[in-house]
Amino acid sequence: MREGYEGTGPGAITPDGCAVELYERLPVGDEPDIIAAAVPAGAHILELGSGVGRMTHPLLERGFTVTAVDESADMLSRVRGARTICGPIEDLDLDDEKFDVVMLASFLVHNGDEEVRRGMLRSCARHVADGGCVLIQREGEDYHTNVPRERVDPTGFTLRIASVEPAGDGVNSVRAEYVFPDAVWTQTFLARPLTKKQFESALEEAGLEVDAYLTPDGTWVRAVRTQ
Repeated sequence: MREGYEGTGPGAITPDGCAVELYERLPVGDEPDIIAAAVPAGAHILELGSGVGRMTHPLLERGFTVTAVDESADMLSRVRGARTICGPIEDLDLDDEKFDVVMLASFLVHNGDEEVRRGMLRSCARHVADGGCVLIQREGEDYHTNVPRERVDPTGFTLRIASVEPAGDGVNSVRAEYVFPDAVWTQTFLARPLTKKQFESALEEAGLEVDAYLTPDGTWVRAVRTQ
């Protein structure tokens, strides 16, 4: 387990506190539709941090080719129909292989470790093809301030952000709870809030720039290489 991260509940827990069985249960929202509308039909997508394939599988159904990357072999064992690569995102180097789309979802750009975040964004820039794009999912503006909060999902579970506590150096320790009728999972992780300006500066440092904010709340972004 990485320092500052913890997970509880049934089944395998990944180094960043994610529960494999939980992520198999979580429904996919409108993310695949947002992605499909932002990239060319049939594009080859490099999905960084795929987990169990919650978005991978709907993207495959929409006709995309997906290469799924995750540091957890337990997560990747649940992915079907996609090429899988096991290892840390920040260390990924597929030599000269490039992709139409590189995707960094699940708020990974808010990693509490700035060096890890820099490595992730460099991986995005390194693997996107000329004329391609990088899709990034950001946290909402009130993610760290509207706490505690909870949402009851139509499928029957409750997601609760129970607490957000300062952990030093601009990083917060976030505790999330997922309550199902038959099981409860928790995850504690480190996240760094980023203003729009800080986010765009982080992209610039990696040789990327915003091409478009894809959703009204600015949580989905399409970026392109600057060099």
